[in-house]
Amino acid sequence: MKLSVVIPVYNEKETLLELLERVRATPFDKEIVLVDDCSTDGTRDVLKGIEGDPDLKVFYHEVNQGKGAALRTGFQHATGDVVLVQDADLEYDPAEYPILLEPIEKGLADVVYGSRFKGSRMSRVHLYWHQMANTFLTWVSNMFTNLNLTDMETCYKVFKREVLEGIELKSNRFGFEPEITAKIARKRLDGKRVRIYEVPISYYGRDYAEGKKIGWKDGVAALWHIVRFNLFG
Repeated sequence: MKLSVVIPVYNEKETLLELLERVRATPFDKEIVLVDDCSTDGTRDVLKGIEGDPDLKVFYHEVNQGKGAALRTGFQHATGDVVLVQDADLEYDPAEYPILLEPIEKGLADVVYGSRFKGSRMSRVHLYWHQMANTFLTWVSNMFTNLNLTDMETCYKVFKREVLEGIELKSNRFGFEPEITAKIARKRLDGKRVRIYEVPISYYGRDYAEGKKIGWKDGVAALWHIVRFNLFG
């Protein structure tokens, strides 16, 4: 099994190289697909210095478009049997890839979500209203999709390649999360519903002073995206 790790990057100069070390240390045959979304903090200089590395594919957006747009670009260039979304900060730990991939390797799942709220792993005590917003958005999404996810907004989403094939993604920003959830809930493989699993993951959340980018406006937009992509495709 070949793994494609798709990493959208925007202004992550301070964390990018350490994140790449952690991804490379994982015990999988893999390619790393980096998409810089027009960073302005020197991240591009870091990427230019490593773009010749044989395990990397590096792409650049000339205009900032958002996480969803960067993931679209990354998915287009991913060649692995399984595609995993990884943020470029250090909020999520690549050492947990074996946990995320286990349901797929065992033939149980077509998609795996890593849940920050499912239970047993380490999590920073962190922004109350941010968690409440995530919980609310997941609840609304579940009502439309008839799924019982605990963390729709998680970064860690893993897909067998055939799940992503034929899905047209439209969201440019953080609307990617409700959009992909709505579309995989409708997806069929060989006439059957896509098998979605959740596993507990650790979470090392940043606050806004440390570089967190998602804000309340993105939460309001997510509500619209939930309605839009569940009712209107």
